[in-house]
Formats: sequence, C-alpha cells, structure tokens
Amino acid sequence: MNAPATATMLQGLPAEHRQRLMRFAREVSFPQGTRLFEEGGRADRFWIIRTGSVDLDMRVPGRRAAVIETLRPNELIGWSWLFAPHAWHLGAEATSPVRAYEFDAPTIRSMCQDDPALGASVALGAPPTPLRQWGRVGGVLAHRLRSARTRLLDLYAPYGSGSLL
Repeated sequence: MNAPATATMLQGLPAEHRQRLMRFAREVSFPQGTRLFEEGGRADRFWIIRTGSVDLDMRVPGRRAAVIETLRPNELIGWSWLFAPHAWHLGAEATSPVRAYEFDAPTIRSMCQDDPALGASVALGAPPTPLRQWGRVGGVLAHRLRSARTRLLDLYAPYGSGSLL
C-alpha cells in the first residue's frame, strides 16, 4: 500500500521551496535491517528515500510488530517531526540497503515557522487533484493513519468485519 503522491513530497513543492529544503538535505545510507527509529522515540529528523525500501511497523502487545506499509524511492519517511510532541508514532526498518536524503527536523520546522508559505506548502501541499490525491506531510499523515487502521483490521479483526473505507 503506497501513497500515490508521497513521491511528490519534493517534486510537488514550488521550485523555490524545494531548493530551500534541499540546501539542508544530507545524503545518508542504511544497511538492510537497520532500525531508523522506534515508536515513542524522539522525532528529530525525517528522510526521503532515494533507493531501497523501508517498512513502517507498529508494536502490538503480545505479538510481533505489525508491518503497516512499505515505503519505496521518493517517499517520505516520517511525519511525526512536524507535530508536537515530536515523538514517532510508528517504527521503521530498512528492508533493503537504503540511500536517502535526511533532514534535521528542528531546522525545517524553524524554516516553516519563519516562512508561512513554505510551512503551508510542506505541511498541507496543494489542493488535491485527480492526479495528486495527497498533499505533503498532512496528506502522508492521513494516508498512513488509514493504512494503519486497515492493516490492523486485516490482521486482528474477526473475519468478515469489513472496513468502512
């Protein structure tokens, strides 16, 4: 289940905003099996995948973590950095070698606060269109919450309970 326009996280931003953000991007890599973050940890950075894949997972008491979604190139890893209390709501693990752009969350939050147009562009994105159903971080957040709900219903609800979405 991939959000169709998380790939537009950078590409969909106005060129000026994209260029400003990319000035603060740092190229990083993670070997397969690396935990990028744990649920409940401090959300002080985020990434945009260049190559590889990352599973988002959720702890389930008495069971192993449930994979909520697999992220691929051009997708955003992490939204918790933007919203207080800046704690991860999910965990993340590299399922293959990953190369990504890493961003320092306090720096980007400060930029967004100082420039309301940039902040709105990053947080909310443009209004949806038939080709671009999701906004930036806000759209990613909404999509991930729906994915988590659907995945947990698939895994743990009684058979045939269905979904309203």
